[in-house]
Amino acid sequence: MTQAAHKEDSYRGVLNATTAFLLWGLFPLYFHAIGEVPPLEILAHRMVWSLLFLCIVLSVRRQWKWLPAVLKQPRTVATFAASALLLSANWFIYIWAVNNGHVIDASLGYFITPLFNVLLGLFVLKERLRGGQWLAIGVAATGVAWLTWQAGALPWIALALAATFGTYGLLRKTAALAALEGLSFETLLLFPLAGGYVVWLTVHGANTFVNTPSDWTRALLVAAGPITAIPLLLFAAGARKIPLSVLGMLQYIGPTIQMILGLLVFHERFSTARLAGFIVIWSALALYIAEGFWTSRRTAA
Repeated sequence: MTQAAHKEDSYRGVLNATTAFLLWGLFPLYFHAIGEVPPLEILAHRMVWSLLFLCIVLSVRRQWKWLPAVLKQPRTVATFAASALLLSANWFIYIWAVNNGHVIDASLGYFITPLFNVLLGLFVLKERLRGGQWLAIGVAATGVAWLTWQAGALPWIALALAATFGTYGLLRKTAALAALEGLSFETLLLFPLAGGYVVWLTVHGANTFVNTPSDWTRALLVAAGPITAIPLLLFAAGARKIPLSVLGMLQYIGPTIQMILGLLVFHERFSTARLAGFIVIWSALALYIAEGFWTSRRTAA
């Protein structure tokens, strides 16, 4: 590949990843728009319509050969069943948080996810942490402790989102399928639960998709399919073309936009004491990024 072609490829990678994070950052607007629908029902519709959309994509690309082989591997099926449950738990917590006035708390969860990943590397993968990483984790723990003391309770929404998404990422890191096939298989495994729940709601006259007089609400529920899958496909395309260091910097676009929406659009309360806790956690992230950048430069040298 020529230098010009490589530069253009990297540019497209940055564009794809940035677009994915921008879309993820705008998710609160989408879930707030369908706030009349209970979070569990939104989750079920998201799974159903996502599977339909992904099946269309796979059919257009003629990309089904992986499925029979995967179904013959019980360990792979079990791994994806676990990752599917973690993903659904993360989705449900996030939807509930947005529709109950906790957008800023949800953004905090994705700010601390990279640091939670470091802890997973330590305790699960038995990785050795460098001094700078320990310092970043210590500073972040101080910020969480401050927020806990100020609120009188753990910031459970942020911690739950970080734990579920971080553990999900760990399982997917060692999974045998790429992003498109992996998400398709996860939604396929969840479909019996999601589809069954939608049928149960319909039988009991509680299916918002059927009962609502708003065609806009129905359209938004159907749109859950592409809204879920498109950012993931863009992210997967971008991640293959740019360095992890660049991807790591771009990932903070999403929670930053979510926090701004929580402040300016949803007018959530954000006291000075709470801001202090966020600043401490942001400082931990800055330490983490700077330490990683310095280490990579030194290794390259």
